[in-house]
Order: sequence, then C-alpha cells, then structure tokens
Amino acid sequence: RDWLQNKINLSSHTQSGLDLVERYIKFVKERTEIEQNYAKQLRSLTKKYYRRGSKEEQECRYSNHASFQDILNELNDYAGQRELIAENMMTGICVELTKFLQDLKQERKSHLSDAKKAQQTLESSFKHLESKRFAKEWAEAEKATQQADKTESDPNATKPDVEKARQHAHARTHTAEECRNDYAAELQKYNKEQNLFYYIEIPQFFNKLQEMDERRIRRLAGGYCQFSDIEKKVLPIISKCLEGISAAGGKVDEKQDSMLLIEQHKSGFEQPGDVEFEDYSHGIKPATSESSLNAPKVRAKLWPFGKKHKPPPAEDFSHLPPEQRKKKLQAKIDDIAKELQKTQDQSDALEKMRGVYEQNPQLGDPSSLEPQISETSQNIGRLRGELTKYEVGKNWDSNTLRGFLENVLSEQLESQHLYSEFDDEFDDVQTPIGQCKAIYTFEGNSEGTISITEGEQLSVMEDDKGDGWMRVLKANGEEGYIPSSYVKLVS
Repeated sequence: RDWLQNKINLSSHTQSGLDLVERYIKFVKERTEIEQNYAKQLRSLTKKYYRRGSKEEQECRYSNHASFQDILNELNDYAGQRELIAENMMTGICVELTKFLQDLKQERKSHLSDAKKAQQTLESSFKHLESKRFAKEWAEAEKATQQADKTESDPNATKPDVEKARQHAHARTHTAEECRNDYAAELQKYNKEQNLFYYIEIPQFFNKLQEMDERRIRRLAGGYCQFSDIEKKVLPIISKCLEGISAAGGKVDEKQDSMLLIEQHKSGFEQPGDVEFEDYSHGIKPATSESSLNAPKVRAKLWPFGKKHKPPPAEDFSHLPPEQRKKKLQAKIDDIAKELQKTQDQSDALEKMRGVYEQNPQLGDPSSLEPQISETSQNIGRLRGELTKYEVGKNWDSNTLRGFLENVLSEQLESQHLYSEFDDEFDDVQTPIGQCKAIYTFEGNSEGTISITEGEQLSVMEDDKGDGWMRVLKANGEEGYIPSSYVKLVS
C-alpha cells in the first residue's frame, strides 16, 4: 500500500514538473512576440520620420536636422537588437526546451510502464502462490486417516475394508505432501520475486524518476538564466545605440547652423547709405511730392512681385547679388559639364561605330555617320566655350564685382531710378519658360504663393527644383508659387 501511494505521488510530482516546463516555454514565446512587435513598431516609427528627397537632404546640412536623422538610424539599429533578442530566445529557449520536454515525457512514460509491469508480475506470482495452498488436501488426508483408524477399530469391519481404508488414507496423505512441496517451492519463488521487486526494481524506479526530475530542474534553471543572458549579450550594442543618440544630440551646433544659413542666403550687397538731405530752399525741384524727411516713393519698388515690366535677366546672372550669382553660375557650370560629358560619350560611341563599320563594311557605311560625328563635334566645341565663359564669370573677384555694382549704382543715381533698376534682384522675374494649365484649384494662403482656379492658363517662370513647387505668372500680372502637381504643362 505504501508503494502504491508513493508511486501515485511521484507520478503527480513529475507531471507537475513537466507542466511547469511547458508553461515556461509558453511564457518565453509570449515574451518574444512582445519583442518582435516592439521592434516592428520602432522600425515603422523611424521610417515615418525619416526624411528623404532633395529638400530634406538640403536641410540635413544643418546639424540639428542631421542629428535627428542620426537618432533615427540609431533607433533603427536598436530595433534590430530587440529582434535579435526575440530570435535567440525562440531558438535557444523555446525550441531547445520543447525538444527536451518531449524527451522527458517519453522517458517518464517508460519508467512508469516498467514499474507497472513489475507490479503486475509480482501480483501474478502472488495469485499463483495462493492457488498452491494445500489446506484442502491436508484436511482430506487427515479425514482419510481418521476414517482408516475408525475402520480398523471397528470389530465388524473386515480385513479388506481396513486395508482399503488404509490405502485411501495413504494416497490422500501422499497427495497432501506433494501439494505441500509445490507450495513450499512456489512460496520460495514468490519471496525471491518480492525481494527483487521491493529491494531492486522499486528503488531503481524511484532513482530514475528522481534523476529525471533533477535533470529537468537543472535544465529549466538554465532556461531561466538564458532569459537574462540573451539580453545581456546585446546590451553592449544597445548601449552603443543609446550613446550614439546622445552623441547626435551633442553634435548640434547652433552657431554653425546659423552661419550656414547666412552663407546660403546672403546677398553680398552692402547696406544702403544715408539718404542725402535735399535743400529745397535753393530752388531745387524736389524729387517727389512727399516731404524730404520721408523716404521717396520709389523705395516701394524694392518689394517683390512688382508689376513693372522689366527686361529679361542677363545671361551671366549679373543682375543677381554676388553670392546668388556665384550659386547660379555654379549650377549652370554643372549642367553644362553634364551635357558636355554626355555629348563626349556620344561622340566616342560614334567613333567606335565608325571603326567597326570600316573593319566590317557589311555592317554599315562609315560615311553615313559623318553628319552625326560633325554635329557632335560642333556641340562639344560650343559646350566647351560656354563652360569656359561661365567659369571665367564665376572666378571674378569681389573687387571686380564691387566695381561693377558701383558703376551700376552711379548710373542709376543719375537717372533718379536707384531702386527701380534693382527690381530684378528681388522679383527674380524672367521671361516665361513655358505655359501650363491648372487642373485643380489651389488657395494660396501662405506667403509667396498665389491662388489659381481649375482651367486657368498660366506662364511658367521657374520650373520645379525638386521640392514640388514652381513659380508662375497669371494673366493679371500676379506672380507666385503653386504646387507642381496642380498644373499640366502645355506646348
């Protein structure tokens, strides 16, 4: 009875241990799902705020913009480490423990099965022993002996009757003796099997279950430690990501950003001098009808989008301030250089093709390529000339530019149109470079934009520079910026 109770207790205990392993595996799986979802949300967040495009790339020249992009990059790497934690937990803990659990279940089942077989064998031996008891045979032998004695003492009994009774008693006694010997042999066998069961098989069964359960506990404890160790392994990289975020914040330089903005947008002109006093008491006709102490009306022409018709801008951009002129010239030089390289590549290809035709006349006539070769050579000469012209213009020193501007200013002062001649510097009005038609209505509420209506014909003054905006001129003379996607270019 004690053995059966212990068996039940051990079976329940080992099953409880296996259930704990299975529960821990489920716990780690849910943790990995949390890590994966966290990493996925972090990647979506960084992708949402990451700036792309020409305008964004231009803004990233400023340290505060660039540092934010660095933070997003570091956070994206941080998300990768969270994914690595989830992957290592799944493979190192869940997969390995699941396989270990299956082995334990099979081993436990085998041990319980062996114990059950041993118990059934012992019970079968005991039942066989019970069947060998000779109490009935011994009682029959005693009864037969008593009957023989009674027959022998009976004076009326004949000698054959006595002899028959004695033989019957002897046979019964012999049978009882044989059963007694069989019972003794079976009892010896049962006692041997019982000793084997209780002193060898049962202890072995207990020891195997104990060893299995302790092995389960050790492996589960290792899984507990792995839960922490897996994350500890990536902590140095996570720390670097966090240090990178801190470093990105430390790289922000407000003074450098301010100077970069100033350098990008400075005009290069000196501040205007004081307005000279006009002495009307000497009979000099005033330049305006306003008081001499007030600014002349013509100064209002300094503001952009004036309606006065102005000649097209100079080809060398001399109508622009020095810094802006340099930028325009550099952009022009870059465009010409690209076109020159493209034309040079085309010329090289034509020369190679002519060489192939000369070696293999069946492929084509070399003379047929002469017009194209001549045209590309002329284009190369023209582009090289333009490139040289713009490079020379770009290399004007500041003194030459200053002298040029002083000459222009002196001529304008003489004609009393000091400010009107500089409208181009602020209006940036040019000859239309094309025509377009509005396909949507746009309300221009912000500074520098204009409103357009669907179907309205517009003149393109400045094409889209990659930021999604273009400058147009309306029929009423109103000029400003609109979204490029709201119009359709027409020939």
